[in-house]
Formats: sequence, C-alpha cells, structure tokens
Amino acid sequence: MGFLEFIFGAKKRQVKNFLNRNAIILDVRTNKEYNSGHIKDSLHIPLNDLHNNVDRLKAYNKPFIVCCQSGIRSAKASKFLNLNNIEATNGGGWISLKTKL
Repeated sequence: MGFLEFIFGAKKRQVKNFLNRNAIILDVRTNKEYNSGHIKDSLHIPLNDLHNNVDRLKAYNKPFIVCCQSGIRSAKASKFLNLNNIEATNGGGWISLKTKL
C-alpha cells in the first residue's frame, strides 16, 4: 500500500464510519457557492459564521462530515469543531464527497 493510498483510504474509511453513525453533512462554503450546487440535505453554515453556531451544532448531538470546495476550509472547520467538543471530520471537497455517499 502506497503512502497516498494509505492517506486517502483512511479518509474514506473515516467518512464511511461517520456515515454509519448518521453523521450530518456540513457545507462551510459561501452562500453563492452553496447555491450553485450542494449535497442534498446538507446543512449549510459558511465558515465565517461557524463560531456563531456552536451551540446549534452541539444540539444535533451527531457527528459532522464537513465539506467545502477543495477541502481547505473544511479542514479548518473540522479542527474548530473538534476544539469545541463537536465530533467532526474533514470530508474534503463537496463534489468528491458526493461520490462517496
């Protein structure tokens, strides 16, 4: 198994694990990006508004798979959520995540 296969395989397994636990897809792109296309039934909270929604997200009492356009903002969002005791994983770009669902 190569290094890249190990890294991306682990991410794929993590997403699958979260899906098996009824995780919510959280899209952190801008309103314009989200409105141009998104994963059906995903929750949309732009990255800049995430800090104002911590209690709302905790109330779901479920893990989150965070996505954005490329995976950079979702990585930041996942880290922020984890630091606020919300279980989250970086799902990467929304288009590639959509193919895993």
